[in-house]
Amino acid sequence: MDHFHYRNGQLMAENVPLEQIAAQVGTPVYVYSTATLKRHYRVFSEAFQGLDALVCFAVKANSNIAVLRVLAKAGAGADVVSLGELNRALKAGIPASKIAFAGVGKTRAEMAAALEAGIMQFNAESEAELEVLNEVAEGMGLVAPVSVRVNPDVDAKTHAKISTGKSENKFGIAWQKVDAVYARIGELANLKAVGVDLHIGSQLTDLEPFRLAFERVVGLVKDLRAKGHDIRHIDLGGGLGIPYDPEAAAPPAPADYGAMIREVLGDMDCTIILEPGRLIAGNAGLLLTEMLYEKQGENRTFYILDAAMNDLSRPAMYDAYHAIVPVAEPTGGETLKADFVGPICESSDVFAKQRTTAPLKAGDLVAIKSAGAYGAVMASTYNSRPLVPEVLVNGDKVAVIRKRQSLEDLLSLDEIPSWLSED
Repeated sequence: MDHFHYRNGQLMAENVPLEQIAAQVGTPVYVYSTATLKRHYRVFSEAFQGLDALVCFAVKANSNIAVLRVLAKAGAGADVVSLGELNRALKAGIPASKIAFAGVGKTRAEMAAALEAGIMQFNAESEAELEVLNEVAEGMGLVAPVSVRVNPDVDAKTHAKISTGKSENKFGIAWQKVDAVYARIGELANLKAVGVDLHIGSQLTDLEPFRLAFERVVGLVKDLRAKGHDIRHIDLGGGLGIPYDPEAAAPPAPADYGAMIREVLGDMDCTIILEPGRLIAGNAGLLLTEMLYEKQGENRTFYILDAAMNDLSRPAMYDAYHAIVPVAEPTGGETLKADFVGPICESSDVFAKQRTTAPLKAGDLVAIKSAGAYGAVMASTYNSRPLVPEVLVNGDKVAVIRKRQSLEDLLSLDEIPSWLSED
């Protein structure tokens, strides 16, 4: 459920007409709903009532500090993968004690900053990383809390580019090496093993891959404890899917996910860490865009939008489905099939092909839905297109939470060397 609905013929973000936002801020623009963010966080966290569970929002899904602040006030922790994300989470008010630092390529500077902040744990992904982390912690006179990300070699049955738990993926430490890695941690004076971590992929629509991976981890934790490791955290990652396509089978509900976790891990006497991103933010945002031109091809209609693949890359990158709806509620019942495309000089700059839609005309506003996760965070300035703004709605209030990048701001990042400045 989200809070984007038609009222009096206009698509609303909570109590604000999207038409009003377009008039005030321009298009393209990302629009987020506070009520949806809070509801999704509440529904997800309530699925784990009775367990010692910590929900750490995956900052990579949506890193806007205002969005993170909404979730911080709701009680969320954070899963971060860079120094920038760590700083954003801290600035948003998420306590360091609720932050897990993941990622396969942490630098010494990132390790030092996270240690200084006092984060909950590092989710380590390689033997080499552990050796460097020990050196950094030793130099600071600290002990780094470590949770090793294991690769359970489980097929998540999702898109190949968002599958992370198979043996050929770059993530985590191979299952066969885990015992030796934990033994090595025990030898390093400035590391302490506090948990086990896994994440098998994103946009999963079936609980069975989760169950298989979690059952493997339960056995691993019991074995590690028997060998003297005080494992207090089991980090299950994220990955639960959301309903992008209304005609596709619905992904499992958080309540069913929680019931499965309670069944598999309920007696493990540990803190269960969960790292949802898309599930909380995905349907809490949309990309508002204007239709610039209708173009008639030889055998199809093109609706050319002012948004492009640099603004929302998921369709080009993953062939991802996003519902596209007119801001003015259709009334006549007439439909046609059209390709919704952007203005970038790439054949992949397509949001939808042969999508059934109400007829549109130049100047009409459309909303690309389910864009609150992996939308603005993956945007680029390709074709020298400035980054678009982000807006947060709360009831009848609207705030610009990231201003539109000006062309002057974009061009100012470039420097002409002195030898090219000479006449």
